[in-house]
Amino acid sequence: MLIYEYLPHELVRLGVVAKAAGFDHRQVAAQVCQAQARAGKARMAPPEPHHLSELFIAELRRLQWERIAGLMEKERMAVYVPSRDSRAVRYEEQRLQRLMTDVAEAERSGVAPPEIWRHRVYRIAAQPTACISSPDLPAPTVHLMAASAGEAAARAWAVHGREGGLYQRGGYRIASVEQALPEPGELF
Repeated sequence: MLIYEYLPHELVRLGVVAKAAGFDHRQVAAQVCQAQARAGKARMAPPEPHHLSELFIAELRRLQWERIAGLMEKERMAVYVPSRDSRAVRYEEQRLQRLMTDVAEAERSGVAPPEIWRHRVYRIAAQPTACISSPDLPAPTVHLMAASAGEAAARAWAVHGREGGLYQRGGYRIASVEQALPEPGELF
């Protein structure tokens, strides 16, 4: 049984909380503005075929930064301290409880020893092949959880590269795979 250590929304929450630690009001306000701009840009982009999308990630980030800014104002924090953020503490407790429940259930079932995977979210962008290039068709982007960039590309092609799939219909090839979550430099 595979158990994912972090779910996508947990990666966003943890990343924002970790980055915000020690930030003052000015630094948090700048992050709020960046997150709002990113969410606005994501709303204008073509929709992605999965729930896990740039819009989903951008909106989660925006909500977390706005929540932290509001908390700092309400609690009169000069700098953000995650241990004083009851919601951040609760998020981590819930994640650990889910992890312990999943491990206990796997051990009880006796099917297979639990294997905890630390996946990342990758953004896979496609480009049209030279013979079918059309300026009217936006290049599709998908977001998938995987252990590596190579695995993300393989999974994207397996799902969307088959006959009648997103890539085949538009004559696309995978052009890039980049880690979206956690963002580069974020460590948990």
